Order: sequence, then C-alpha cells, then structure tokens
Amino acid sequence: MPLELFLDLFSQPCRSVYIFAKKNNIPFDYKKISLMEGHQYGEEFGKVNMMRKVPAIRDGDFCLAESVAIMMYMAEKYKTPDYWYPADLHRRARVNEYLSWQHMGIRMHGSKMFWINVLIPKIMGRGVPEEKKNAAMEELNGSLKMIEEKFLQDRPFIAGDHISLADLVAIVEVYQPVGACIDVFEGRSKLSAWRDRVRQEIGPELFDEAHQSILCGQEMVNSLDVNKMEAFKPRILQMFF
Repeated sequence: MPLELFLDLFSQPCRSVYIFAKKNNIPFDYKKISLMEGHQYGEEFGKVNMMRKVPAIRDGDFCLAESVAIMMYMAEKYKTPDYWYPADLHRRARVNEYLSWQHMGIRMHGSKMFWINVLIPKIMGRGVPEEKKNAAMEELNGSLKMIEEKFLQDRPFIAGDHISLADLVAIVEVYQPVGACIDVFEGRSKLSAWRDRVRQEIGPELFDEAHQSILCGQEMVNSLDVNKMEAFKPRILQMFF
C-alpha cells in the first residue's frame, strides 16, 4: 500500500511535503483535506491525526503529523539525496537552524498577511484596522530581511551550494503573502535570485503546480460559503479587532 498524504495545498507545510514527495519520486496517494470546509474535523481524519491538522501521513498502520517530521521520515525511508538533509555536521546544523527558527520567525507573519488581506474581509465583511495591518506588514518585512541577511547571506542556498529542506520550507512560507497580492520580492534582489534558484532546482512545472492554489487564493476564497467559516470569527475578533 503506497504512502497516504493528507494535504491542503492552500497550506504552506502541505506544499513543502507535496513538493518533496513529487520531486523525489516517492509514490503516494494524495488525500485532499479542505481546511476551509472543515474536512479536518471528520471522523476518519481524526484517526490519522488527532490534532486535526495537515499535513499528515499514513504509512500502513503508522501515522505521523508535522511537516518537518514527515519530510525527515520520507528522506530516511526512501533514501533521498543527501543534500536535502545533509550528513555533513555543519550543513545539517544550518538546515536545523532554519527549521528551528521558521515556525515563529516567518510562518505566523506570512500567514497573518494572507488572513488580513484575503480571509478576514470575506469572513467578517470588513477589513482589519489599518494600524494592525501596518504592524503585521512590518513584522513580515523583518522576517524577510532575516532570511536574506542571516540565513542566505552570500550563499546560493540556506545550507550552502545545494538546495535543502530549509530552502523548501522557506520558499513555501515566502509565497503565502504573494497569494495576498503582496510582492515580497520587490526591492529584494537577493531574495528574488534565491527564489529563482529554488524554482529551477525543484522544476518550474512542479513548483508552479504546488503554488497554484495559493496564487489563486482570492478566487478560491471568494467562492467559499461564508457560513462554513463562522467558527473562525471569535479568534479573529480576539486577534485583529
């Protein structure tokens, strides 16, 4: 039985897992879980991941959550090329350093801008106060600057001369606000050049396929039934209003 991947490509971590599996020719069954429609709360998915989050995998009787753990599992099981998670002590440390930082360092800021620009106006019928929107944008700019100046510096990729899990996890996060019509690459030549190298290493066709959902995010959100998103309102009110 092939590996089962439970994913919503609207989600950054899901895109990294999807790209990694496809790029490394890992056979899998793609099980789509629409977060906006609440599929994660279904009884069957609860048996795969009681945390009700994607990505998640089922490999026979073995289930696993969390994107980084999933990709490390696939790297070991399917013996993917060393550059993804290098054996070299220093290069692996660079990968681990970025993976440890990114949860709070970039994910929340990129996601927040997508919520502010796209999801909240749909769910709430009004925009976020301008001062909160500006503060969120400032946080995102700080994270992007950190990627350029700390994690990339003058290297082609985060861990050196080759792409790694760090670059894959980074690029999907950087693309989340792009789906909210924020050009994060404008005025950032180093980030833009790195984006082009990562896209080329992954393969333009696979890269574009994986990001199609988020780049068409506004259209997708407009088509959603707002009544199905009532559960998000209390948390939005607490965080943004």
